Amino acid sequence: MKFAPLLRAALLVSAVALIPATTAGLAAVDGSAGPQFGRLIDVYRLVKAQYVEPVDDQKLINGAIDGMLGALDPHSNYLQGATLTRLNTMIDGNYSGLGLSVVMDDGAVKVVSPMRGSPADAAGVKAGDYITHLDGKLIYGGELDDAVAQMRGEAGTSIRLTLFRPGRDQPFDLTVTRGVITLEPVTWKLEKDIGVVSVNEFSRDVGVNVNKAIQDLRRQAGGRLTGLVLDLRENPGGALDEAVALSDLFLTKGDIVSQRGRNAQDNEYYKAESVFPGDAAKGLPMVVLIDAGSASASEIVAGALQDQHRAVIMGERSFGKGSVQSLFELDRAHAVKLTTARYFTPAGRSVQEGGVEPDIRVPQLSDPDAQRRNQLALRESDLRRHLVNEVAMDDKKLEGDRQADPRFKQTAEQLKAKGIEDFQLNYAIETLRRTGGVALAAKGK
Repeated sequence: MKFAPLLRAALLVSAVALIPATTAGLAAVDGSAGPQFGRLIDVYRLVKAQYVEPVDDQKLINGAIDGMLGALDPHSNYLQGATLTRLNTMIDGNYSGLGLSVVMDDGAVKVVSPMRGSPADAAGVKAGDYITHLDGKLIYGGELDDAVAQMRGEAGTSIRLTLFRPGRDQPFDLTVTRGVITLEPVTWKLEKDIGVVSVNEFSRDVGVNVNKAIQDLRRQAGGRLTGLVLDLRENPGGALDEAVALSDLFLTKGDIVSQRGRNAQDNEYYKAESVFPGDAAKGLPMVVLIDAGSASASEIVAGALQDQHRAVIMGERSFGKGSVQSLFELDRAHAVKLTTARYFTPAGRSVQEGGVEPDIRVPQLSDPDAQRRNQLALRESDLRRHLVNEVAMDDKKLEGDRQADPRFKQTAEQLKAKGIEDFQLNYAIETLRRTGGVALAAKGK
């Protein structure tokens, strides 16, 4: 299982900076907070003395910390033990399991996304599914850690998931055989003359790997590569540095993203030509695919390429996570993930709440349940205590993409009969072939 603390925050992060929690930093507290701390100590003493059963100190302290951070935005969390280990596993390691990113949503385990090519993906688990039972045992109302622990296991062993899928009337079962999950942040393939590069998550060296992918696609095409699709769908994000590197791979001037926080030292502007010289896809028109699962680092890349007119953004409105998190290590076993800044696209837009609007909206018609799931999709603007965009967002605009688009009327069955398994990707490829990029985006210079 991939770690996803609150939502695709599995969404894990748009920036992860390892910053020691220094004494000086902790001492920078408003002096007027003294009486409030006194009240906290009073409650602690009251619980210790009067609660019906003895309570462990560690339980009370952890609860106080969780409550403190729980009063902030949904991406600020206290990490310890298994949760911190899973964060490190997602970034660095391989493990055995199902290959799912999950979150606890009002007591239910919700699938944020299955990893592409994972056992869960192959078995048919979809983003937005709710897992209600594991091997027939109800897990609703339990702890996310417990559910994750049960779904992990040795490769080759199986587990039966009972799923509720929005759009279907009844729950159903899927048996999934666990496998060794290898984190593959970048995969690619050649579709005749069009290259398709899928970025599944922003772990280390994503920019380097995409650069290698483009070079390999050019070799496979024998020098006749005519377009490039960058697929960022269902990508929850990752390291800010890798988002900058991937953007810089295609940009030769101007800003990529700016980061602005409460403290002056948190403000920073990231420029093109700072990581990779030139445009790795020079001469190739580009389409970037996004959807409701594209968040944080994915939105940085999509926003940069859109504002710089380097690519056409296609698909569905993105998740809308425009904040930056820093990871403060308290010690080797405890850390705090805290929202420290907002980020802005080259044109000064914040994607917080509203996300990135595609230039061409294309629904995923090849998935029979996609329309219903999109209507019920959970985005940043739906999260409790989410950061409010500094520019007021129009709720009607945010709801507009949940309406059916009359231009797209084919059914999943009709598309399957034509051999089209991924309508959005097929539409992007055919658009590149039809236009040759002239009407899409400025070619690399």
